[in-house]
Amino acid sequence: MLDPIPETAFSDQVVFDTPARVDLQVNNMYAYVKTGSFLGGRYQVYSDVRANDFINRTSNAVTALSVWNHTLTETSANDVLSVWGAGYAAINQINVFLRGLEANTAKYVTPVFAADYTTKNVPNYVGEARTLRALCYYAMLQLYARPYVDGGGSKPGLPLRLQAETNAENNNLARSTVAEVYTQILADLDAAEKILPLNYSSAESNVTRAHRNTAIALKTRVYLSMGRYEDVIKEADKIVPKTAPFVAASGVAHALNPSITAVFASPQVTTESILSFPFTAQNTPGTQNQLAYYFSPGPIGNGEYGLNPTGILANPAWAATDARRTNFVKVVGTESFMQKYSTGSPYTDKAPVIRYAEVLLSLAEARFRTAGPADVQALALLNAVRTRSNPTGAYAAFANTAAAVEAVLLERRIEFLAEGIRNIDIMRLNATIPGKGTVSAVEPTNPLYVWPIPSSELQTNNLMTRN
Repeated sequence: MLDPIPETAFSDQVVFDTPARVDLQVNNMYAYVKTGSFLGGRYQVYSDVRANDFINRTSNAVTALSVWNHTLTETSANDVLSVWGAGYAAINQINVFLRGLEANTAKYVTPVFAADYTTKNVPNYVGEARTLRALCYYAMLQLYARPYVDGGGSKPGLPLRLQAETNAENNNLARSTVAEVYTQILADLDAAEKILPLNYSSAESNVTRAHRNTAIALKTRVYLSMGRYEDVIKEADKIVPKTAPFVAASGVAHALNPSITAVFASPQVTTESILSFPFTAQNTPGTQNQLAYYFSPGPIGNGEYGLNPTGILANPAWAATDARRTNFVKVVGTESFMQKYSTGSPYTDKAPVIRYAEVLLSLAEARFRTAGPADVQALALLNAVRTRSNPTGAYAAFANTAAAVEAVLLERRIEFLAEGIRNIDIMRLNATIPGKGTVSAVEPTNPLYVWPIPSSELQTNNLMTRN
């Protein structure tokens, strides 16, 4: 009676005893990463509203106002503190899981595990964990650290926490450099690629759980952020054929869906979606974390952010007949909104992480930058994404590399509007964050260019330094 056994939770001594319990631990990792305050919604919002394609309508301090107008401080609770806390909570949960698997290795050779692990096994789970850890560190680098191109990764990055922590003994940890954090990200993804399953038995799992092509796709994003274009090509070539139709030949057969609208139609399960985080009525992103709440107008969402009439909406390259415009841009009175997320309360739209369209455009950009504007494959990849939604908008040729790259960047801006890619593209190029309305542009030399290190970390980590 003095040492009761919990009835509503498993002891850490037994959570790795059966396949079902290990599976619960895996689900728990995903739950931490996809929390609404991190990659389940707010991260994508923050990454889009920092730039100039959205206008804040509500002046609500809780829903990214300070991110939008660049007035963040070390004590900004709803963004600076929240994302940092959620990111490192997810990372530590992953580290705890990996340590638990390692400590219980002897159990996994028993018949019960061998019988249960027919389509997934312990190495697969390690691969999922390392993929998620890489994703977390990559996401946080884009907000709290200087771009890789600024000093070749020599600037201060993040505290690289790779141990499972269950107390505060190891709080003091200095920042690794940006390059060192990227090295760890790539080490995780390289390892994951070798041990992740090629696919799962259901289309839903192929979208919502990491598999081999997920690790490869994320590596194309990472290498693009590092400006390592030859490596982008090397990775993308593993899942993108040389010629159309561009369908991945191994693992999940990723391909562009014929309809961009179908990609975001419920239940958002297509072979174009490489990784998205799911929600249900019983498992929602949480109050004021939902993508539809921010971007969609009423009655679906709250329309916290409308499209900037002088942003991408005004660019003539985004044709009025483009399916991404006719299907996703909702005009209400004199305002326009991005209604890519169409499910209202309780907001069960999946939170997108990476799509095959991004891999195609990343490969196109890398090939233009390395092979020049006449590269046939690069042009075909760019046009494949563009003409899917704008059939008459194909590019014939480019005068120079700069024009070709600019066309890819513009296409990414249109294609991934409200998916959290815009800030990634701005940061990797060390480009100015454009101004909008009464909000001034932010030059790369401005201290506001990256988020401040949160006061919570500065107070508990004596080796931490400010941005």
